[in-house]
Parts: sequence; structure tokens; C-alpha cells
Amino acid sequence: MRRSDRLFDIIQILRDGKLHRAQDIAGRLEVSVRTIYRDMDTLAASGVPVEGERGVGYMVREAITLPPLTLTSEELEALNLGMAIVAEAADDDLKKAAQSLADKIDAVLPTSTVAEADAWKFAVYPFADATRGFTHMPTLRAAIKARQKLHLDYRRIDGVLTFRTIRPLNMEYWGRVWTLTAWCETRQGFRVFRVDLIEAATALPELFVDEPGKRLSDYDPNPSA
Repeated sequence: MRRSDRLFDIIQILRDGKLHRAQDIAGRLEVSVRTIYRDMDTLAASGVPVEGERGVGYMVREAITLPPLTLTSEELEALNLGMAIVAEAADDDLKKAAQSLADKIDAVLPTSTVAEADAWKFAVYPFADATRGFTHMPTLRAAIKARQKLHLDYRRIDGVLTFRTIRPLNMEYWGRVWTLTAWCETRQGFRVFRVDLIEAATALPELFVDEPGKRLSDYDPNPSA
């Protein structure tokens, strides 16, 4: 398993908001506890709101605030996305400006929110291109609001291109990592898609309604935990 894929799996384990021991996560992913410790450090440094310590456990914490402003998840997403896009631009001056802005934001963040200065840096970003999939976000968001089915061309983590019909239920943001939780009609089960691996998203002329077992409230991120 590639490290980026393992980090994504760790996020899925932690997303239930409960405390998880490193030993348990290591057992599920078949790696060493030391590897999990390193992965947790990387996730935290990449902006994923992880808190915990070795020997106790880890969990994902809640909202991020910037004094004197309180950011919504959409505003925080736009802020991070904008800096990520500029940081990858060809213009060196813009790159420096993006890094300077990240440093200034980090300087006013409460320590309880982001413990390390590296949390806003781009070099430690462990997943795919931070801007990949951005063009699909308006389609995904609109479909969630309209309760409209989507057709996805989705590149699995093993590189295989798959085609899915889904009921989009929720988008979540994990410190420069975007995920889409959906009921997959192709696989007849809940799936969490990495937005950066979506190659095409097409709205279908078909709406959906809540059905028992297919609602977001029915989704259990850790059914075997």
C-alpha cells in the first residue's frame, strides 16, 4: 500500500470522532505502530485536525478558528485552496506571497487549533495535487443540494479507472484533503471517494429521496471497529 493511500485510510478510521489507539490502527492496516506514529505526525503537519499522543490515542477534532474571525468550513476550504493554487503557480513572487500569507495566518492561529507552524506548509502535503478535482466541486456541491444522482469516472488507488452511479451525500474537508461520501448504486454500498481521484463528474437527470439504509445518517465509517 502506498503511503498516501494509507494516510487516507487513517483519516477514514478517525472520522468517527472517537479515540483510536495507534496499536489498533496499526493492526487494521497491517503496519508497525512506529509507522502509525510517523503517519500521524505527517497528517497533523499537513493540516488534518488530528490530536492525541503516543500511548494514549488519536482523534480528529472540530472546527478551526482565526481570531477575531470564525471560519465556516467553506471559507476555510476556499482559503486553503487559494493558497495551494497560488503556491503551485509558475510565478515565483506569487509562490513567496502564498507562503508569506500562510505564515501570517499561522502566526495568529491559537495554539489549541494548530500546534505546529508546519501545519500550513505545502511541502508536507501527502496526497495528490492539492488543486486536482477542484473543477468538479461545483457539480458535486450542486448535486448534494439538489439530491441529484451523479455519474463518476473514478480512478481507484490502484490506478484502475471505474465508472460509478452514485447518490452524493456529503463533502468533507480534512486539511487540504477533500472527500465525497456517497451511496454507490454500482456497488450497492456506501463509498468515500477522494475528490482528487475523480476524473469526471456528470449530473444525471434523476433525483433521489431518502431510503432507509442509504442515508448519510446510516453510514458507519467503522462498521467493523
